Amino acid sequence: MPRNRKSAATKDVKGDGVPPKQRRMEEPPKDVPSPLNFDSPSSLFQSLIAPLGVEEFFRDYWEKKPLHLQRRDPALVAYCSTLFQLSDLKGLCSRGLQYPTDVNICHCVDGKRKPVARRGRVIYSELKKEFDKNRVTIQFHQPQRFKDELWRIQEQLECFFKSLVGSNVYITPQESQGLPPHYDDIEAFVLQLEGEKHWRLYQPTVPLACEYSLEQEDRIGRPTHDIVLKPGDLLYFPRGIIHQADTPAGVEYSTHLTISTYQNMSWGDFLLDVLPGFLFDSMKSDVGLREGIPRELLTVWLFSGGASRCPDTAKRLSGLLRQLADRMELGGELRSAEMQRDFVASRLPPYLQEGDDVSPAGKMPALEDTVCMRFRDHILVTVELSQERTDEPRELVVFVLHSLRNSRKTHMMGEQEEDEDDEEGQTQPGSQGLRFPISHLQALRQLQSTERLPVARLQLQLDSDKLNLAMALWSEGLLHVC
Repeated sequence: MPRNRKSAATKDVKGDGVPPKQRRMEEPPKDVPSPLNFDSPSSLFQSLIAPLGVEEFFRDYWEKKPLHLQRRDPALVAYCSTLFQLSDLKGLCSRGLQYPTDVNICHCVDGKRKPVARRGRVIYSELKKEFDKNRVTIQFHQPQRFKDELWRIQEQLECFFKSLVGSNVYITPQESQGLPPHYDDIEAFVLQLEGEKHWRLYQPTVPLACEYSLEQEDRIGRPTHDIVLKPGDLLYFPRGIIHQADTPAGVEYSTHLTISTYQNMSWGDFLLDVLPGFLFDSMKSDVGLREGIPRELLTVWLFSGGASRCPDTAKRLSGLLRQLADRMELGGELRSAEMQRDFVASRLPPYLQEGDDVSPAGKMPALEDTVCMRFRDHILVTVELSQERTDEPRELVVFVLHSLRNSRKTHMMGEQEEDEDDEEGQTQPGSQGLRFPISHLQALRQLQSTERLPVARLQLQLDSDKLNLAMALWSEGLLHVC
């Protein structure tokens, strides 16, 4: 599940860009009502794993063991068939799909992957011939870029997990298997859409793995789970669980959707993100961290056996790390350097009802008005060091980041975009948004935590600052008059 690590300019409060409308790809199915509950991100996830409860899922299954839900509700089965079908490929191929960016074909024979290399534009007739004759599996990458209902589902799941949520569709003909036994670095939710799929799951050799890897048949032992998914069924398994799947004999083909999340979201990833900034801040007040290392340390440490040859150095480093841990436990400030911005910059834009967009809504706010935040789940307020290039010490500022202008077309595709320059020729890191002085932090937290708030009650000293803050957020499409 590759991250779409992109960077865009963070505007000053005087920015006046108007967000574009998000283009719909298709009309939603009018004759198949959704059995999912889109009232909130939590209600959506609850309805996705029904009849199991959310609390029970995270207590008993999340990162622990697989879950198989057999569901024969006709409404759910009918709905699942609308999310993606083999017949959808013909129309999608007419949009200029490319191998291997949008579509990949794969085949597994005798437990080994048989490469099927294809490049260039996807021609439907050729793809279908390959599918029928050579019994290859069609892997369609990130269908939420084209299917509105998947955009709707995954946007809500990103709000729920506070993590990127990708998806792939796998279409496999009968008596065929696309991939050999392997494990992934994502939490997987498999929803069966058409036909049936036979799954075998095995104990992990690397629990909660942080990378993808194939596994040899002679290493994985007997399956812990041997199941057949039918339309409407859901299968969840944690990262690291070894798995393989095939379409049984007598089933013309199988279509399933794998929804994936929580890639690079471990405690280790979080430490890699926050420790550099915390260490930098700690050096300002701890002279021990500013003392110079021994002259020969780098050459001895790197080329002569590391800690085993430098016990004093290892002891000194472990002592400094304990001091950092004590400082952190006593309330040291942790600031995310990359993870927050990467999530906001890479996630899906809000799913909009027909006729809506993310442009400024309604009248401009006045001091006497009561205001509400829009797209609250797509807004992140962070405190960071200013990125301005100056000889003066950098100061803390507040960034209001959001995903309103994110590109649905490139979601989870790993594409990079060129950095944009701000008005002074500086490149700001991260996602779309606004920058404010640190004095505005409490007022922004008020707006985040309150459903309705009079502009006059914002925690800022000057009425002009209160109004300017409201106007900046309104101009960005993040606030409206209630």
